[in-house]
Amino acid sequence: MTTTPRAVTASPATPGVESQGRWLLVFVLSYLALMADGADVMMYGLTLTRIKDDFGLSNVQAGALGSLTLLGMAAGGILGGWLSDRVGRVRVVVWALTLFSLGAGLLGLTHSFLQFAIVRFIGSLGIGCMVLVTTLVAEYVPTERRSLILGALQTGISAGYIVVIALSSWILPHHGWRTLYYVSAVPVVFALAIRFAVPEPASWRASRAADRKSQSESSTQGPSGARLRDGRYAVIFRNRQTRTLFILWTLASVFILSGFYGLNNWLPTYLERELHIKFSSLTGYMIGTYVVAFIGKIFAGWLGDRWSRRGVYVLGCAGAALFLPVIIFWHTRENIAALMLFFGFLYGVPLGTIGTFMSESFATSIRGTAVGGSYNVGRFCAGAAPIVIGYLATQFSIGFGFLVVGAVFFLSGVTALFIPDRLYDTERPSTP
Repeated sequence: MTTTPRAVTASPATPGVESQGRWLLVFVLSYLALMADGADVMMYGLTLTRIKDDFGLSNVQAGALGSLTLLGMAAGGILGGWLSDRVGRVRVVVWALTLFSLGAGLLGLTHSFLQFAIVRFIGSLGIGCMVLVTTLVAEYVPTERRSLILGALQTGISAGYIVVIALSSWILPHHGWRTLYYVSAVPVVFALAIRFAVPEPASWRASRAADRKSQSESSTQGPSGARLRDGRYAVIFRNRQTRTLFILWTLASVFILSGFYGLNNWLPTYLERELHIKFSSLTGYMIGTYVVAFIGKIFAGWLGDRWSRRGVYVLGCAGAALFLPVIIFWHTRENIAALMLFFGFLYGVPLGTIGTFMSESFATSIRGTAVGGSYNVGRFCAGAAPIVIGYLATQFSIGFGFLVVGAVFFLSGVTALFIPDRLYDTERPSTP
């Protein structure tokens, strides 16, 4: 891979000046958006047992609902990534946040497996686009603090987990799972705030202007020929380096997301059914795990700025993979709390650096398409994970399924070894 990244000549609006003056506001609003994202993803795992009982679902059907969610996220993310390069990061994030917030609220009105599946799939199209929140912030924040800031941004997902776990401990026993979904429609307010307070990043605007100029100059070849040649995926797969990176990130995403979504869907049930932890205590275990994940993400971001995005990601994946068997085979009533806390830290490390690492792998002109595409093709393939764990839970145990989760974490780290570090500066416009 020897291709040299090229910078785009900036328009009169210099990216650095405007970004530095506004990135804190962008960070805060994006953090709230990721809190909503994290809350939505965790909510299904927390309500799974009650939904199963209410609808009379088998383990495989329950896993299928989780997998259908991931398939919708994949489809939405791929489309959203492509749209973000054409119409803007902010517009797509606003549309996505509105769709999945309202969709989650409507889940409380469903009364069958089919109704829940249809509404969940539509809402999950919006969830899939939320990976672009990281891309949006990456194009605002200064290079020297990017990994730390994006690591801190990723704690928004953990904050969403904690908020919904805390709410569920009060709402579920007294008001039922439907009320929890009604409350989840509130984040549509965040979408309105982002729509009116956050402009498109200057680097995206400069890159888009250069792209329009290039399309105008190539229009002599005919409209259809120019569109075919300049299509985002055509650009990605025509360039050897970008094509290789897209494939590697797709594989890394398949492995890491299979692990994350497998855990998120089945960890509450594992703690409740196989470790026999009462629901009143379960929320404490879960909150503790994700609070420590905060620390892991921020530490990963800090270390990524000072050392290597790739190195931190690889070590985080390997650590999580190797520690899962410790929880499964050596837990006791006395040590399970400590084991879960340490795993929470390891779990947070790859999440704290993946946003920076992936965003810096692609040029501005194709970043949304490449990040949204590779990450969400990974999601599509990872859609099988909850079903696989559901099957393994039926045949063996959920703990056995988590051993498979450990293996895919490890494979994601191995794949990342072949991805270069700090390839593009996301604050500056660039082309492959």
